[in-house]
Amino acid sequence: MTDHTAKAFDADLQDLARLVSEMGGLAEKQVGDAIDALSKQDETLAMRVITADTKIDALQREIEERAVLTIAKRQPMAIDLRDIVGALRVANDLERIGDLAKNIAKRTPVIDRDIQLQQVMRGVEHMAELVLAQIKDVLDSYAHRDVNKALEVWRGDADIDAVNNSLFRELLTYMMEDPRNITLCIHLVFCAKNIERMGDHATNIAETVYYMVEGRPLADERPKGDTTASATVAYRR
Repeated sequence: MTDHTAKAFDADLQDLARLVSEMGGLAEKQVGDAIDALSKQDETLAMRVITADTKIDALQREIEERAVLTIAKRQPMAIDLRDIVGALRVANDLERIGDLAKNIAKRTPVIDRDIQLQQVMRGVEHMAELVLAQIKDVLDSYAHRDVNKALEVWRGDADIDAVNNSLFRELLTYMMEDPRNITLCIHLVFCAKNIERMGDHATNIAETVYYMVEGRPLADERPKGDTTASATVAYRR
């Protein structure tokens, strides 16, 4: 590879990393705004979250197009190819995080304003804070190729699952105590599940960072503690 070609290739990789970073910043903002809209019942902010999702989608498409073009032009190997594949994987997870934030925003206008369960909302907000910290840390690990920080995020997913399980049980209790709470609590169950899924996507990114740096997938089984999926199915039956 000539010096000129090598510099051009480096520029391509830097552009991909910049786009992923921009996409990550937007995804973080979407999550924070969606939770604010939900807790404050701010329909205007919720609509902004829903509308802004198209920006994240557009960035994902741009990353995909640039990645494919770079592979076609440069025919990268080894770590260079892993960098490009990693950018594609991270972009896909960030796009899904944006979708999940949009899902939360969509529930804001339909929540009954006459029922206030502040303690439960604090639980949802706390869970969102944990996930936002995970997203921030994993994006930092991607930017700096920091495997240790990525592994911290990977191990921390079980903590989010534990909060989700606790919140789920609390919401079920409120539904059984007063039927008037059922609609609100069901909305919050699905909001909490969306937040938990965001944590899963942060964990996916952590695994991608490990793959990019080490050249192999994580051999250990992912730590999981979510028991709400089967319980939700049982409740809906």
